[in-house]
Amino acid sequence: MRDVAIVGVGWYGFKPTTPEVSFREMMFEAAVRAYEDAGGIDPRSEVDAFVTCEEDFWEGISIADEFVPDPLGGTLRPTYTIPGDGLIGIASAFMKIKTGAFDVVVVESHSKASDILTYDKILHFALDPIYHRPLKFHPYHIAGLEARKYLEVSGADRSHMAMVVAKNKNNALANPMASYGAKITVEDAMDSRMVADPVSEIDIAPLVDVGIVFVLAADSIAKKLNEKPIWIKGVGWATGTPSYELKVWDEALYARIAARMAYRMAGVSDPWNAFDFAEVDDRFSYKELMHIEALGLASKGEAPKYLEDGTFHIGGGMPVNPSGGLLGLGNALEASGLVKLLMAVLQLRGEAYGFQIKDASAGVVQSWRGVPTDTGAVVVLSNEGVV
Repeated sequence: MRDVAIVGVGWYGFKPTTPEVSFREMMFEAAVRAYEDAGGIDPRSEVDAFVTCEEDFWEGISIADEFVPDPLGGTLRPTYTIPGDGLIGIASAFMKIKTGAFDVVVVESHSKASDILTYDKILHFALDPIYHRPLKFHPYHIAGLEARKYLEVSGADRSHMAMVVAKNKNNALANPMASYGAKITVEDAMDSRMVADPVSEIDIAPLVDVGIVFVLAADSIAKKLNEKPIWIKGVGWATGTPSYELKVWDEALYARIAARMAYRMAGVSDPWNAFDFAEVDDRFSYKELMHIEALGLASKGEAPKYLEDGTFHIGGGMPVNPSGGLLGLGNALEASGLVKLLMAVLQLRGEAYGFQIKDASAGVVQSWRGVPTDTGAVVVLSNEGVV
């Protein structure tokens, strides 16, 4: 079983709106940069398969993946779609290369959220059509219920959610890719207008337009394509129930299961000492705390206390979302997991200008698909070569 590395990354956007390009042009721009980063690889002859992670409802086009091969240079080549988060696509490409049947696989995902006129209605359409959609609640009520339960069980309060917001938006000020950085205080965040108690407007990551492309390669050719390959040591994923009646409300069980799978593959027994930083999904501020605990970086209910102590800040014992997270960079829909992965790859390359962690050699990346799902993935990364 061969080892797998990320040898090329490319992106376009990270803006609230991109009227100058279509989603297909955004994919092309990101792909050109990724192929150049991977030693000038030719997608028409040197890439064995292409993966796209997208959802027709976001595109507003049926079978939107028909538009994928041309922008990626994958015409008449093996191309397939995963209607889910980008980290699931990374896991799929990783496994393809592991089989020995593929040497180079490209993974793409994007968000053209500024084209969406009915974002809330699309979320509402994802609710159970028999039991939940007829209630006609705004979909964010799920986040409100979950946040309320987590705060109750952990003993935290809204101020801890505000601390996450302040930390991440201030981190984002140092990230040149982040559109939503802000110099705000915990008090500023506490004053935000309520949406679904205890979740306020500022607790919700705003939407962003971005296209991201990754090139993955087998160990035999990785260093020929990029002198700083980033090795994927483990992947994991899990899907929970969408049912309110069966849902676990006080923890991110899907993330815990995905982390257990990824850690087992990577040989990680003590995540606190295994990683130098973490990039976790924070499209709602309270979710960062839940995901930290699910990854084993804090015991259940302990993340708020560590947050108070500064443990998760840059310079703390375990920096979390030093990039600014989705609260600072923006909610990129199905590309959100790849946003996290991109920030981690830049860290491990020593190219996270403005938000670099000193001597970072290993990190963990976690994604969540958003309400109303209980689906997520975890990827363990290292820059220390083949194991």
